[in-house]
Amino acid sequence: MAKSTSERIIATPSSYARGHYLYVQEVGTLQSLEPHISQRQNLNSYLFFIVLKGCGYVSYDDSRFDITTGDCVWLDCTKPYSHESSATDPWSLMWVHFYGKEASYFYTSFLRQSCSFLFRPQNTIAFTDILQHLYQIHSTKSSLMELHANRYLTDLITLCFDENLPENGESSSIPEKLKQVHAYLDNNYAQKINLEDLSSRFFISKFHLSREYKKIYGTTIGNELTSRRISHAKSMLRFSDSSVENIALECGFQEAGYFIKVFKNAEGMTPLEYRKKW
Repeated sequence: MAKSTSERIIATPSSYARGHYLYVQEVGTLQSLEPHISQRQNLNSYLFFIVLKGCGYVSYDDSRFDITTGDCVWLDCTKPYSHESSATDPWSLMWVHFYGKEASYFYTSFLRQSCSFLFRPQNTIAFTDILQHLYQIHSTKSSLMELHANRYLTDLITLCFDENLPENGESSSIPEKLKQVHAYLDNNYAQKINLEDLSSRFFISKFHLSREYKKIYGTTIGNELTSRRISHAKSMLRFSDSSVENIALECGFQEAGYFIKVFKNAEGMTPLEYRKKW
């Protein structure tokens, strides 16, 4: 007797999708009929599944976790993992294995923000709808299948981030000191600012500040400053007649040559080329 019944579609992405999109490797549903351990490791894949009904457990990161109806699980399949349905309450799952050029970045960012690979969303329908869409488009195999799959997988990942935020919204999870630093950078990016100055101003260790800022905002303080300065410079290049030298100074760059170098690294063109194009 079969230990489970399943419907699955195994997909083979095009070379373009492999290089540019998030793409589906397998997508389907599973109904366990009796306990059966599924275990893998060293797969270049991420597995997302939701428990539609029933219960069981998942083993991951050297720990075992009980899971039940309504739980979502997002696993990095390069690591050893296993899952098994309950004998007394067999589960039903919807799932997708996916991968892509940016998949590891998304997952690392997810964990860096103290999000959990195992969570219970308030709105399971949003997740099941996406999984149904992924299954459907791979059934019909339209000419835009891979583009649509990239969209739905991006939506799925975004939902995972959203559902791991506290009830009062994203800002409530950010320590007050880091909010103050973030606001200070927003208002003073044109000034000369370094990590030591911020550490002294906000009475926080520069090592702690550097680590926690990147963890919360996903970028370094130095990159944050550069981004804001370049954005201001782009606005001035488009909507003012100021010289490149004056724009550099007003945006917090002490020397025009360095500004041009940083701008070209960020935009792929010089400030004057940007002004002509935009």
